[in-house]
Amino acid sequence: MASFLQQSPPGDADLDQILIASGSAGLLAVVLLALGYGHRTSKITALARLAERSEHSWLLRGLPGWSALPLRLALVSQLVTLVGLYWDIALRITQGRGHGPLANAAHYPILFGLFGLCVAGTLAMVLPVGEHPGRAALHLSRCWEAPTSGLLLGLAGFFSLLGFPLDAVWQRLFGQDVTLWGPARLIIIGGVSLSLVAMALLEREGRFVRTGRAETMRALYVRRGLLCGALLVGLSLFQAEWDFGVPQFRMVFQPLLIAVAAGCALVAARLWVGRGGALIAVALFLATRGCLAILVGPAVLGGPTSAMPLYVVEALCVEIAAVALVRRPLVLGVFSGLLIGTIGYSSEYLWTASAYRLPWSPDMLPEGVLMSLVGGVCGGLLGALLVRALRGELPPARVRGGVFAVALAGIAVAVVNGLVGTSPGGVRAAVAVDELTSQAEVRIEPAPIAERPTWLTITGWQGGALHVDRLTEVAPGVYRTNQPMPIHGPWKTMIRLHSGRAILATPVHFPADATRSRPGVPAPAQFTRDALPEYQLLRREAAPGVPPWLWPASSAVVVACALAYVLALGWGGQRIGRAISGPPCAERGPASSRMAADAT
Repeated sequence: MASFLQQSPPGDADLDQILIASGSAGLLAVVLLALGYGHRTSKITALARLAERSEHSWLLRGLPGWSALPLRLALVSQLVTLVGLYWDIALRITQGRGHGPLANAAHYPILFGLFGLCVAGTLAMVLPVGEHPGRAALHLSRCWEAPTSGLLLGLAGFFSLLGFPLDAVWQRLFGQDVTLWGPARLIIIGGVSLSLVAMALLEREGRFVRTGRAETMRALYVRRGLLCGALLVGLSLFQAEWDFGVPQFRMVFQPLLIAVAAGCALVAARLWVGRGGALIAVALFLATRGCLAILVGPAVLGGPTSAMPLYVVEALCVEIAAVALVRRPLVLGVFSGLLIGTIGYSSEYLWTASAYRLPWSPDMLPEGVLMSLVGGVCGGLLGALLVRALRGELPPARVRGGVFAVALAGIAVAVVNGLVGTSPGGVRAAVAVDELTSQAEVRIEPAPIAERPTWLTITGWQGGALHVDRLTEVAPGVYRTNQPMPIHGPWKTMIRLHSGRAILATPVHFPADATRSRPGVPAPAQFTRDALPEYQLLRREAAPGVPPWLWPASSAVVVACALAYVLALGWGGQRIGRAISGPPCAERGPASSRMAADAT
C-alpha cells in the first residue's frame, strides 16, 4: 500500500489546498468555541441579540431564537452550496477538474455553505440558555440541554465536509476522478440534501416549545412550504448527471431518482403543509432550479444548459390522492408512489423528449416503470414517516421500524439493480470523418446491438463546452452525425452506446495525458476501434496498479458512513416524534388552538 501511494503524482492532492481547507475549519471551530462559551456564560451577547431579532421575523414568527436563527442561516447556506455544486458540475463538464480539494472557484461557495450548515447546527445546540428546548433535548451536561435537531443539522454539515478530505484521499489512492458521481461528491450531496430533514425537525422542535406564541397561518404555511420545496431541490441533486446530459450510469437510474424525490418531498409537503402543499413545493423547486440554470448556464457563468424534471403531474397525483387518504399517511405514501411510478413516469417521459439532451426511450419502459414504482412507493413511505414524526403521531415501534427498513431496502435493491451491467465483447465502431466539416459516418458492428439503443451519441466534454449529438440512423447499423465533432485540442470525444444493461464507448479523440504518460488518441479520416466499457474512458486518469480489493473496500466505507447518517436521522425523527406526542411544553394559547387542525 505504501509503495502504491508513492506512485500517485503529488499534484493529485495539493497540500496547500488541504491546509487552506483544514485551516479554515480549525479557525471556524475556534471562533465557534469562543462565541459559544461567551454566550453560555453571558459574557458575549451578540448571539442572543441575533437570535432575538430572528424571532421577530415574519417568516420565523412563533419559533424560539435557538430555532429561528439556525434555520435562517441553514437555508442561506444550502442555497450557497447549491450554487457551488451546480457551478462545479458545469466546470467539470467544460474544463475538467483540477488538482486538489479546492481545484476551482466553485469549491469555495461549496465549502462556505457547508461551514454554514455546521455553524447552524452548532448554534442550535449552544443558543438555548435559560430555556428548556423540549422533551427531546439531549442532556450534554448538568446545565446544558441541546435540541436533538441541532445535533442532526450539525452532523449534516460535518458529514458533507468529509467529502473534501475524502476527495483528496480518493485522488491519492485512485487518481483523478473526473466523473460527476464520485464517492466524495455523493457524500457532499447526501449531507446537503438530507440536511433539510434536520431543518424540518428543528422547525418542529422549536415550535413545540413555543406553542403559545402568536404566529399566523400564512407564515406557517409559507415556512413549511419553503422547507419542503428545498427538500425537493436537495433530493433532485442526485439527478445532476442526467440534467446536464452526461450520465455515467444506466438511464433507468433517472426515473428511480425522480420518483424517490417526488414521493418523499411531495407526500411530506401535502401532509405537513396542507392543501396545495405539494404544488407549493414544486413551484419553489422550479423557481430555484430555473434561477440556478440561468446563473450556471451560458449567459452568466458560461456552463452548459441543464434541464430539470417538472414534478407538476406528480404533485397533482399526490394532491388528488390526499383527498381521500390524507388521514392515512402511510397508505397515502403507497398510493401516491404508485401514481408517481405510472402517471408521473409517463409525464416525465414526454418531458424528457422535449427538454433533455438524452430523452427516455421505449427500450427502457418495462424496467424504467418498475424502478419508478419502487422509488415512488419507498419515497412516499419515507415522506409519510417523516410527517408522522413531525406531528407526534408515530405508528407503533414495530410498524415504523418495519416500514423504514422496507423503504430503505427497496431503494437499495433498486440502486444495486441499476449498477448491474454487462460489457459485451466484439463490439466495434468504424468511423469515416469528413475532414472539411468534421462530421462523420459511424458503422456499429454487430448492428443488432444498436438497433434500439437507450442512447447512441457523439459526446465531447472538457474542451471548454459540452457537445452531445444523438446520431441519426441512415441504414441498418450505419449512423451519421448531425453536428461537427470536436476532435482537436483538449476535447475528450467518444461514441457512447447504451443498450440494455451495456454502456460502451469508443474513443474518437483524446488529448495526451502527461501526468499518467498516456498518449493521445487522434481522429484520422478513417478508423475502426473496439468499444470498451465506458468507465475505462471516463476514468482514463485513474492511477495504475490499484489493488483490486481497494475500490470495493473504500466504497463500502462510504456506504457505511451514508447509512450511519440516514439511521441517525431516523433515530432523531423518532426521538422528536415521541417527545411531542404528549401535551406541548408551553401552555396552549389562541394561536395553537387555531392550528389544531394542522396537527401542529
